[in-house]
Amino acid sequence: MKKLSLLSLLLAAGLYTAHAQDSTATSALEISGSVDAYYKYDFAKRPNIGTSFASDQNSVSLGMVDIALKKTTGKASFVGEVSFGPRGQSQSILPQEGLGESFHIQNLYATYAFTDKFSMTAGFMGTFVGYEVISPVGNFNYSTSYLFTNGPFQNAGIKANYAISDKVGVMVGLFNDSWNTYIANPSFGVNTFGAQLSLSPVEGWSAYLNVLSGSQSGTILDLTTAYQITDKFKLGLNAADWSGINDDEGYTGVALYPSVAITDGFALGLRGEYFKAKENATALFGASADESTTALTLTANLKHGGLTFIPEFRLDNASNEQFLKSDGLTGTKSASQFSLAVVYAF
Repeated sequence: MKKLSLLSLLLAAGLYTAHAQDSTATSALEISGSVDAYYKYDFAKRPNIGTSFASDQNSVSLGMVDIALKKTTGKASFVGEVSFGPRGQSQSILPQEGLGESFHIQNLYATYAFTDKFSMTAGFMGTFVGYEVISPVGNFNYSTSYLFTNGPFQNAGIKANYAISDKVGVMVGLFNDSWNTYIANPSFGVNTFGAQLSLSPVEGWSAYLNVLSGSQSGTILDLTTAYQITDKFKLGLNAADWSGINDDEGYTGVALYPSVAITDGFALGLRGEYFKAKENATALFGASADESTTALTLTANLKHGGLTFIPEFRLDNASNEQFLKSDGLTGTKSASQFSLAVVYAF
């Protein structure tokens, strides 16, 4: 409670001192978003790989319609983003009590920039943790990693951002007790602490060191980095460790993302991931307690204007027989699937 009061005082003080310098300049309302759909075929002839998206078997299926609004007036700005469809709802977000399933709020927050270096944001925000995001426009692969599926998607709270220099920035914030929910449990409230150190050592290289810790959400430590090594070759990395509220509960994992642009409209990428469940892990996607899964995903991006075709082949191998063969009864350590997605960004 003391931490929240301190942030509130800082916000009030900043608003008072910045008011005289505030500009009334207003930007036009920005509208952006995407639509996506896919076909997926699992070679065991049944759904097998339990990550967030591309889950329906032998079906042309919906992703989502995503619409984002953004506007800036002087030093203040807001972002509102809603999605319609399974990718942005039941496949990635817990149902919100009393709000039904017709749409989901991806982002709803306001920001005030006190100076060019310091700003504060409050509301419901896409998480700062991890490499992949819900929107297919933000990912090279269409299917998602186990690190993404088992990590946070969104956090509600208040955060402060400060740019120390052009190459170093920090963020600290207080968030609701649980991930991916609009409303905190009143018994715990805003009791999760989050922080990020962002680095840009050289041109084309960015790195983010993240922590998110609370009595109900556990503690996740995360490294996300990407380096545009040449004009055509990019290398990304995500490593994370989550410890739940109980001993030896959680997971650890690492994913590598090399990609190469063959032409302006054609690129190839490979995601290689190792995901390990801890000794007493429960309710994880992709690995049971004290077991692990290695996943290789080969993806192509064919772009023309706002349209991207994404053919993808994925092969997962587990340390135990967590997958099923085509009879639906016999266990196996491996699973493979092919998918073809179409994404249009506007």
